[in-house]
Parts: sequence; C-alpha cells; structure tokens
Amino acid sequence: MPQSVTTMLMFAGRAAEALKYYAEVIPGAELKDLQFFAKGEQGAEGSVKASRLILQGHEVRAFDSPVRHEFGFTPAVSLFIDCVNREEFERCFQGLSKGGLTLMPPGNYGFSQWFGWCNDQFGVSWQVNLP
Repeated sequence: MPQSVTTMLMFAGRAAEALKYYAEVIPGAELKDLQFFAKGEQGAEGSVKASRLILQGHEVRAFDSPVRHEFGFTPAVSLFIDCVNREEFERCFQGLSKGGLTLMPPGNYGFSQWFGWCNDQFGVSWQVNLP
C-alpha cells in the first residue's frame, strides 16, 4: 500500500506566484513549505524546488521543472472544490478564474446548487461547486 497520494503540479517558472495566489484566494488554504533552487543547483536560481500547500486537509505539492517540456496543464485533470455557501463559491471562482479562462460559467447545471469550471491564470483547472 502507498504511504500517501498527493497532487503534484509542475510549473515552468511561476510556481511561487501560483501558490501564494491560491493561499490568498482559497479560504483556509495554507502554504506550509516553499523551497527555492539556489545558484548552481539543477533548477533556475530562485525557482521553486519543492512546496506544500494544504487545501482543506488535501496536500498539493508544486515545483518549477528544471527541464522544459512541450506540455502544460490540461482540464482533463482538475482540482475540485466543494464550497459551504454562495459567498465562498463566488470568492473562489472569481479569484481562480481572474486572468484565466472560464470553461463553464457559474450556474445551476442540475447536479448541484451552483457550479463553475475554469483554468486559472497559471493554466491549472478548477471545478468550483456548491453542493
């Protein structure tokens, strides 16, 4: 059995900015660890080597890849947030969609009270739900 399963996000230079933004716009989010590459290490100096962001008990790790890739994030994999009320929903969706792309605008799609899906300004996909 695995010891744990964690979401890992690989950025191409904007991990610190994204993590700090998530900690600001998602209620209860806590940035627990943020380590940077130093001069002479494998990654670009000042880029994120390792991090831990806690979202309602769920650990998300992120880093800036020292290797350039021809791929990025895809909406096929997203982080799903269940909100406790409409105010929290609006805060999360507005914050996460700002500067990004709305895939499904907030509305009642029949499977919950209110739902919206977006890619944030960093390319990460989020589904925000009010059950």
